[in-house]
Amino acid sequence: MLWTEKYSPQTMKDVLGNKKAIEEIENWVESWDHGEAQKCILLVGPPGTGKTTLAHLIAREFSDHIELNASDKRSYDIIMNTIGEASASVSLFGQGSRKLIILDEVDGLHGNEDRGGIRAINKIIKEGHHPMIMMANDLYSKRIQSLKSKCQLIKINKVHTNSIVALLKRICVKEGVDFEEHVLRTLAKRSRGDLRSAINDLQVIAQGKDSITSDDLKAVAQKDDINNIFDSVRTVLKSKNPKRIKDALRLEADPGFILEQITENIPREYERPEEIEKAYDAVAEADVYLGRAFHTRHYGYWKYTYDLMGLGVALAKDETYKKFSRYASSTFYSKLSKNRAKRDLRDRVATKIGARLHTSRKVAIENFPYFEIMFQGDDLARELAEYFDLDDAEVKQFRSRKIKKKKVKKITKTKKPSAAKNTAKDPAPSTKSSSSSKTSEKTVRDNEKVTGTERRSKNTDSAAKKVSKVKDSKSPITPKDPETSDKTSKPRKSKSAPSESAESEDKDDSRKSESKEKGTQTSLFSFQ
Repeated sequence: MLWTEKYSPQTMKDVLGNKKAIEEIENWVESWDHGEAQKCILLVGPPGTGKTTLAHLIAREFSDHIELNASDKRSYDIIMNTIGEASASVSLFGQGSRKLIILDEVDGLHGNEDRGGIRAINKIIKEGHHPMIMMANDLYSKRIQSLKSKCQLIKINKVHTNSIVALLKRICVKEGVDFEEHVLRTLAKRSRGDLRSAINDLQVIAQGKDSITSDDLKAVAQKDDINNIFDSVRTVLKSKNPKRIKDALRLEADPGFILEQITENIPREYERPEEIEKAYDAVAEADVYLGRAFHTRHYGYWKYTYDLMGLGVALAKDETYKKFSRYASSTFYSKLSKNRAKRDLRDRVATKIGARLHTSRKVAIENFPYFEIMFQGDDLARELAEYFDLDDAEVKQFRSRKIKKKKVKKITKTKKPSAAKNTAKDPAPSTKSSSSSKTSEKTVRDNEKVTGTERRSKNTDSAAKKVSKVKDSKSPITPKDPETSDKTSKPRKSKSAPSESAESEDKDDSRKSESKEKGTQTSLFSFQ
């Protein structure tokens, strides 16, 4: 039996170190016990710090648990079929029957076997009703960036050397093994805070023995993992020893990330142009094998990547440099994140333009320089933006300044003056009382009558003038027919007839004017 299992903690009090993290976990469990749903927990820390042990201790507080670890296939379909349905359902027996979901090493989801795993986890977090714990080794892994905002992040730190030594002493006492304290301290230091590694090393040198000495340490090699990426980069650029370089590159980081760090710091260390050229040639070839491994899924190419970016770069220099060099992290990934918004904007604009022009997005992007020229004019830019349905943010793809809004002249309707205002010479004074409003309305009606009377009198006068002109033009010809002369003379006599009222007089005048016109027409035709 492994000593790591035999002497694993049985309660939260037995866990070494990380008292603050344990307190947060206990509060989380207590909230679930009281029926208060909490965000899922994401335990992040280096290997061997007790993340999985803590998860199993938490599982004892719940009725049941479901676990998927790194050895299982964790694709979208497998995760949804295994824990998706269980997480979406709530038991009929109350809060005490909730299931705990445990996902180990979520930052290790990669490849075809785990395709869509992160997407499935995000969906379970959104739709699930059960407590959930996830573990990850790398806090800055790109694979868990979408999970961090949805979880309660709890950091698990490395176990202190003194705590590891104290535990190793207790194990030796229980196993009946005599020890020298400096041997146990050496094991603790070599473990670099990895408690599991220290216990395993102790079991290797102490199992089946009555005592351990310094000579037994030779059976255990020093821990190869160098956690600091800059230490590995410094070893590659400063050393020419093949063994040291290979040991330095034994990291749990992605080879592409290591390659980027070495590429960034080559000109900071190397001074001669020919050395820099050889180093970048080795980097370029290493990137070729890295791409082959990615596209073919044949990760055996990685060994050539490590040899080229390690030994290839190291042996490119003629001699080692003794100077101090300040290394910097690669800006490649930070630039990608900064430009992500710009790329999204470009693709969104290209999609809209391609849809309207019936072309692909690639063709639309190729024609962006022409659109930049066309968008410089305000009028044409406004028309193009309306045609392609581009908003202000999308228009910035082609021009820095906003499109000026088209000015619209306001058309004010002019009110037509009322007849009362134009014709009334002496309008009645208006007051705020109801009697004044009635008086004004009566005045308007009287004025309208007067206006109609004047208009009819004018029409009568104009008709009379026309008749007189016709008579003057025909003056040499005298009418012989007495009836005609009588007809034409009758209207003249009736002009002076008295009228009883203004309205009856107007009617008589209009009738007389009509008779005059008829008489004139008959007289003219008779002469012809």
